[in-house]
Amino acid sequence: MPFDPKPTKYPYPDLTDGHYLVVKKDSGEVFDKDYDFIGTAKGYKFKSAIVRLGLYTLVFPGTRLILGLKVKGRNNLKKYKDVLSKGCVTVGNHVHLYDYVMEMYALRPRKTRILSWSKNLTGENKFFVRHSGGIPIPENDRKASAAMVNAVVNYLKNGGWLHVSAEGSMWEYYMPIRPFKTGAAHFAYLAGVPVLPMAFSYREPKGLYKLLGRKALFTLSIGEPLFADESLSRMDAIEDLTKRVHGEVCRLAGIDPKDNIYPPIFENSHKINYY
Repeated sequence: MPFDPKPTKYPYPDLTDGHYLVVKKDSGEVFDKDYDFIGTAKGYKFKSAIVRLGLYTLVFPGTRLILGLKVKGRNNLKKYKDVLSKGCVTVGNHVHLYDYVMEMYALRPRKTRILSWSKNLTGENKFFVRHSGGIPIPENDRKASAAMVNAVVNYLKNGGWLHVSAEGSMWEYYMPIRPFKTGAAHFAYLAGVPVLPMAFSYREPKGLYKLLGRKALFTLSIGEPLFADESLSRMDAIEDLTKRVHGEVCRLAGIDPKDNIYPPIFENSHKINYY
């Protein structure tokens, strides 16, 4: 088994998709059916280009150094280049506030978008989240949700890349792979694109990192693309793909899926106190 930081300071919620971070600000922005989910306006594209320049020159090098990031499996991006160029949904465990930055670094030079908790796009970090690719998930608005799904599916069909944190929320330094929601597989199925599993695992800090009090260092492993089984009905295909992706994320994290303490699919799943 890989190194387990076994953190105790974070108040992980009872449900495995629960949020515990507090977003202090709220801009009041509304994400309705007319919202530009993908970001087609010239102003958005210009600001996003500036953010991306900052990512390459400052954020990526700083993140690698501070978090001790190592990336494995980038050869799969080249090996399956033809398949992935037609669009892709990436999925991984959500275990750090800046793990999306690490994922963007690992997938460079591809530009990825990310489905994001709507509060992340109205809070204090809204500019960075939005202009680094954030797509808000509307709440309590069916028309807005339908518009978001339609925009994302069209984006994927046109070769876009989308990242989905299928566990539903961020739990820092958590080792077990929590149950997945089926949204990522649903998007992949509707767009006819593969899911690319990725997983964070941890390394025990040594040397200067240990002296600095780091809890763990990060390794991000990239797997091989997985497709929906078209011989199955829509719902069965989505469930089957979700289970296979969850199993592969477990394996990439160094965990035998049979030994993972959670089932693959979220069904109001509760936290398990395993230590």
